Amino acid sequence: MAADPVGPAGRGATTIADRVVAKIAARAAREALDRVPPGGSPPHASVVVQRDIARVSVSLELGYPVDLGRQCGAVRSHVMRRVRELAGMEVPEVAIHVERLHSPRTERASAGRRLA
Repeated sequence: MAADPVGPAGRGATTIADRVVAKIAARAAREALDRVPPGGSPPHASVVVQRDIARVSVSLELGYPVDLGRQCGAVRSHVMRRVRELAGMEVPEVAIHVERLHSPRTERASAGRRLA
């Protein structure tokens, strides 16, 4: 077997587009949720990548009542772990934005108004 004339540094590098990392983060957030509330939208994410560090922002909707601290913490840690596993990037922070809380009672009331 001949020696490799080009060393590892000369072979190039793999880059992962920001939008791909954002899709990984959104999918990981969806995995971490107990469920997407009826009438709710699935999580979406945006990222800023610098070298091998991704700063992630996740927007999501939750059912009410919910333990916000527990649910947001679960999403945050799962997103950090999955981005590290799948993209090989460190994630020092994940900002969670809860866009809406869905209550079964208010959903029924608004459905009744739409039917009328």
